[in-house]
Amino acid sequence: MHLILFLLFGLIVGLIARAIMPGTQRMNAVQTMLLGCVGSLVGGILATLLFGGRWDQPITAGWIGSVLGSLLLMALVGTRRRSLI
Repeated sequence: MHLILFLLFGLIVGLIARAIMPGTQRMNAVQTMLLGCVGSLVGGILATLLFGGRWDQPITAGWIGSVLGSLLLMALVGTRRRSLI
């Protein structure tokens, strides 16, 4: 049940991040969900680095941290794709 909720959370966060990011992103629903899930993990790691904590006990990023992590990930992937083309 937790996995399904995490994937649903990732989909919602991914959709929000795609709506905020300017330009067009060519992603399907699964890629958007993965973007949100990985962005949530990136946001949690950044929150741990900024606010302290142990690496073996990551904190939850929450909505804002997850969206910021997704935006950062999308920007990094976007610059990488442009450099390959």
